[in-house]
Amino acid sequence: MKQGTPTDLEQFKGVGPRLKEKLERLGLCTVEDLLFHLPLRYQDRVTVRRIGSLQSGRESLVQGRIRDCRVKFGRRRSLITEIEDDTGRIVMRQFYFSNTQQQALKASHWIRCFGEVRRGPSGLEMVHPEYTAYADEPVDSSDDINRVDGDVPHLTAVYPATEGIGQPQIRRLIDQALEHVDSVAEELLPESILKANGFPSIADALRQLHHPDTATDAAGLLRFDHSARVRLAFEELLAHHLAAWQSRRRRGRQKARLIEPVGTLWQQLESKLPFTPTAAQQQAISEIRADLKRGVPAHRLVQGDVGSGKTLVAVAACLDAIEAGYQVAVMAPTEILAEQHQVNLRNWLQPLGIHVAIVLGRQRVRERRATLEAIRTGVSQLIIGTHALFQDEVEFHKLALIIVDEQHRFGVLQRFQLREKGVSDGYVPHQITMTATPIPRSLAMSLYAEMDVTTIDELPPGRTPVNTVVLSESRRDDVLERIKSACARGEQVYWVCPVIEESDVLEVQAAEKTAETLKQVLRDIPVDLVHGRMKPADKEAVMNRFRSAEVTLLVATTVIEVGVDVPNASLMVIENAERLGLSQLHQLRGRVGRGARKSFCVLLYRPPLGQLARQRLAIMKHSNDGFEIARKDLELRGPGELMGTRQTGLAQMSMADLLRDQPMLPMVRQAAETLAKDAPDRATRIIRRWIKTRMELVNV
Repeated sequence: MKQGTPTDLEQFKGVGPRLKEKLERLGLCTVEDLLFHLPLRYQDRVTVRRIGSLQSGRESLVQGRIRDCRVKFGRRRSLITEIEDDTGRIVMRQFYFSNTQQQALKASHWIRCFGEVRRGPSGLEMVHPEYTAYADEPVDSSDDINRVDGDVPHLTAVYPATEGIGQPQIRRLIDQALEHVDSVAEELLPESILKANGFPSIADALRQLHHPDTATDAAGLLRFDHSARVRLAFEELLAHHLAAWQSRRRRGRQKARLIEPVGTLWQQLESKLPFTPTAAQQQAISEIRADLKRGVPAHRLVQGDVGSGKTLVAVAACLDAIEAGYQVAVMAPTEILAEQHQVNLRNWLQPLGIHVAIVLGRQRVRERRATLEAIRTGVSQLIIGTHALFQDEVEFHKLALIIVDEQHRFGVLQRFQLREKGVSDGYVPHQITMTATPIPRSLAMSLYAEMDVTTIDELPPGRTPVNTVVLSESRRDDVLERIKSACARGEQVYWVCPVIEESDVLEVQAAEKTAETLKQVLRDIPVDLVHGRMKPADKEAVMNRFRSAEVTLLVATTVIEVGVDVPNASLMVIENAERLGLSQLHQLRGRVGRGARKSFCVLLYRPPLGQLARQRLAIMKHSNDGFEIARKDLELRGPGELMGTRQTGLAQMSMADLLRDQPMLPMVRQAAETLAKDAPDRATRIIRRWIKTRMELVNV
């Protein structure tokens, strides 16, 4: 590093201890962190768009004369400013405004606004855009604003941010970091790779990404086919493949308990099942058994569609471990799901003499003490719980197998903490993770390159396909009639709302209000409500009443998205379905059709629908195949969003996109093999640049 290069962000202008702390929350601790804090997107704050050419859902810069400005009263007070040019009219709507702002927005004055265009009650509008008012028409043209070196207009980068740090502040800091890019950003790709692919240097790539300097560059970055973006995406994919390779190599040097029982317990359970496991389930069980016999820690992902029978596969693995004399921990993302696992597994396993325990965040002191003692002494062989499983007070006797349900809902660190509880005498526990968010196998092998992947692609016989209907909320009365008919036949119904309380911003039907309304409209039908803010005991009481059919209509938030199993439920109504992603809609729909009854899912939407929402609802209407839906979800949203949180490891990438960048994967794998073999130190530096998680966490 050259002399004079800052080693601490506090050496940057404007950075004090308080700002430094906020930057650290964004993961920005070094100058290199700032350089690799890459734009999420770019805004064209330069080209003035004619109002008549504006499209809903796009950010645009508009300029026009103020026709009228007035305060509108109603459910919520707002300041309405009508703006027009010679092609059309748009409204600027402000919910928060001062008298000074209102007085400055005078009729016949000019205004320039930048913001997202959307459809409002009376046409196109912008809500709280950035704006500047002028007494006279602005004399500068869009071509003269923000030129870079007098060449072309400069697109404005939009960065990931956090509370207390605005976009202008981030841009100023990154501009300071770019002054040192040549000395800070080490070139880690071999010259042969750079030449073979026509990649720019890392320093040039970073400069172009933060400040595209030609119109062609700007357009290419927006299309994601610019050489700078491709170069960084290649290196990021390379980092993840190298990390996966190191993870597999490290795991191969670890020891795990040998689990190779006769299989008596599984045979006893299988003989009592009222159905025969599918061929896909049998294959999954065989693959897991082969893992458990190897003496190195198993690390397998079991993915399957809603209702494909992943739980039974997990139980087979549990029984083998228990028969070999070890304990098993099953970690679920919610208390509702953990408690349902407890009910189901006790029904299956207690007749076999297996003691099943549950550990939750809330338990009576005496009950918790007895549970912890049974786990510590080995009396409890199968332990189910939420994140409470890896609390300090939980001490296992002989934990040899961990099963993580809906693994993407847990952070990497949480899974690591649970695994560490099973490390004893030099042995590391086996780990099986399950997900009902299926992805195409080719992408699964890249998303989870450090794991073995098992796909259950067959549904058990007897599962009835769910008929999906898409209706405008204006058809609500028709939906209520359908509910009455279903309940009259002795069936049960879910009504799902995206939020708990009313929100002026989201403008969605809140669960609480919906429950009250349905109780009044459907007086003869028992209605109850469950949501994530309820106390666990209250949630479980409601769910038990629904399972026992004391409650016929359950209003819920997406807390019921996974694991809830009530075979008598045959109708699902999803409010504001246009606001949910495909995978979430498919998970919710999977709560019905679990019995022999013909089942329906009604997707209620609030018009007008945007193009993306219209596509999602059409896909849901025409397909029940979770893998096909997941493939479409990848196309529409990308793998980072598909998997949910920022803690999903390989799915969360800043520059790469597994779907878009699939053609690069063979070259990435080849480069990873070469670097791992010939330049291990350089490979480690590439991993550190792109993956901030401690390397020991890559194994979980």
